[in-house]
Amino acid sequence: MPASYHFQAVLFDLDGTLLDTLTDLADSMNAALAGLGLPGHPREAYRYFVGDGMATLARRVLPETRRDEENIARCVAAMREEYGRRWAEQTRPYPGVQDLLDRLAGLGLRLAILSNKPDEFTRRMVGHFLPGLPWSEVRGQRPEVPKKPAPGGALAIAQALSLPSARLLYLGDTNTDMQTAIASGMYPLGALWGFRTASELLAAGARELLHHPLELLPLLHAD
Repeated sequence: MPASYHFQAVLFDLDGTLLDTLTDLADSMNAALAGLGLPGHPREAYRYFVGDGMATLARRVLPETRRDEENIARCVAAMREEYGRRWAEQTRPYPGVQDLLDRLAGLGLRLAILSNKPDEFTRRMVGHFLPGLPWSEVRGQRPEVPKKPAPGGALAIAQALSLPSARLLYLGDTNTDMQTAIASGMYPLGALWGFRTASELLAAGARELLHHPLELLPLLHAD
């Protein structure tokens, strides 16, 4: 690793940061809701429904009168089944993502992913859409680890990389990601091509906003 780089690793969110998953998520949850005899939602509404784990997604999409634990559990089960059929239909890496990852790997930086998507889906999707990269860590939501914005998952990744948190850039597209980065002592970068707005990312503590993935590269020297 060249000594001139302040940062030695980049930790990425997945949905809305590396992969545009919105259509498959919306279609899957709307199918799950239809199967439960409930109305669906417009695709754009899912920009604010997703990002905080599947149980929270279910709670947000269900009618207010149906948000008890039993209905949430039924909705999550239906969503897992529907998403298992659709996760690769419309999902693709965002333009510039593959180029960025290749460039970072070529520079010798460590690459990692932390998502609130269930761990099995996270790993399957990274293997399918972002293969052949030297991922050091790929972690989705696991029952034993509190979901983002709790810092435990991010700190565990830093520990697995044998790096202090201050040596990691964190790139994400939601306030949850910025809060996670700050709570774990990482450098928060907001992805403007993702699901949320510049104002949300700045309010949550983003140090920089990126319009294109390759805009990350000059920040490797930041401190």
